[in-house]
Amino acid sequence: MSTTLTPILTKTWGEDRSWTLESYERTQQGYQGLRAALGRERDDLVQALKDSGLRGRGGAGFPTGMKWGFLPPDDGKPRYLVVNADESEPGTCKDIPLMMANPQVLIEGVAITSFAIRCNHAFIYLRGEVAHVYRRLLRAVEEAYAAGHLGKNIHGSGFDLDVTVHAGAGAYICGEETALLDSLEGRRGQPRLKPPFPAVAGLYSRPTVVNNVESIASVPGIALHGADWFGSMGTEKSKGFGIFSLSGHVKRPGQYEAPMGITLRELIDMAGGMRDPEKALKFWTPGGSSTPIFTAEHLDVPLDFDSVASAGSMLGTRALQIFDETVSVVRAVSRWTDFYMHESCGKCTPCREGTWWLSQILHRIEAGQGLQEDIDKLLDICDNILGRAFCALGDGATSPITSAIQYFREEFEAGMHTPAAELFPPAASTLFGSKESVSA
Repeated sequence: MSTTLTPILTKTWGEDRSWTLESYERTQQGYQGLRAALGRERDDLVQALKDSGLRGRGGAGFPTGMKWGFLPPDDGKPRYLVVNADESEPGTCKDIPLMMANPQVLIEGVAITSFAIRCNHAFIYLRGEVAHVYRRLLRAVEEAYAAGHLGKNIHGSGFDLDVTVHAGAGAYICGEETALLDSLEGRRGQPRLKPPFPAVAGLYSRPTVVNNVESIASVPGIALHGADWFGSMGTEKSKGFGIFSLSGHVKRPGQYEAPMGITLRELIDMAGGMRDPEKALKFWTPGGSSTPIFTAEHLDVPLDFDSVASAGSMLGTRALQIFDETVSVVRAVSRWTDFYMHESCGKCTPCREGTWWLSQILHRIEAGQGLQEDIDKLLDICDNILGRAFCALGDGATSPITSAIQYFREEFEAGMHTPAAELFPPAASTLFGSKESVSA
């Protein structure tokens, strides 16, 4: 195996009470990165992030330091940092366990980032359903205030910072950064027209940086150990480490923190192999359900932003959903499409109407009642959504459909006469049924 795990953010997840400030300071040099950062020039910190090569860990992979650098010159008025913790996409499950097991690394990252961009009030926007994580974050913020890591005149530096943890109401669309800002302001979460971009007019129409949880949690290590330390891991254009979430038909699903550029073949080996060695890998998602699917022929594609893009998909959130040959690709794609239809905010016609029609046609094919023109109709609707929707939700809804037809067109054609449940009995693919129920 050419690549090994690099437990950094996940290193102490198994420690006793790993979420406490005491554990974080004892086991991870907690808040030493903040102390080091407070002694540096702010512009130097921004440059260090650029030099590190850290790219956004929330999906798009945009360079984090460059995003910070887009802020206009300080005019003495408020500017904000908003952490996007609205993790809601099917299969994506890295930020929630990170905040649950190690919330202090996120809060330290918030403090360092806020200092670097001259922000005095930061917000963490959390998915509202995870009440247990919300309580843990609130407690972690209380501990940080009590220890002097937040509040007034932090460690005698003259820097003030308040942090607000905000629980959303469960809308997937609020993962889109401008919809998140509208929700945070108390309005219905819907995407804004861009430009202006948040860096110019974001929260309360002030310059705002919006970053993902894992992006901000990676900042303390860079502040403490340097850009070269971070850049020594990963690939030339996708530096550092990342949390890869394996779920589905592997023996040991879970979070695997590894250098960017590791392959799925290596990760499956680390996960103990496929659930049933006699059942071959059929398809998988490299970056969550909104990215084009891959097949077994892509097992050795390096999981970095550029290599995955060159192979025809997106690295996204590194949510690796693994499906073996017992799974109907039509059924899987149909379920994802139901999700995107339900979560469409309704602001634009291509997404609002298009996802509804995609769902109806896929249900028809899944039931074995597909029409001769349905496959071309699916592709035509996807073509009318892609690039024409108001935000990326519409584009993401088309990706699994077009890629599934590309690789498994014959399954869609079979849906014109045979239900998916007959071709692929659901009991055979379940993760929790007994062997008796599978054989039955």
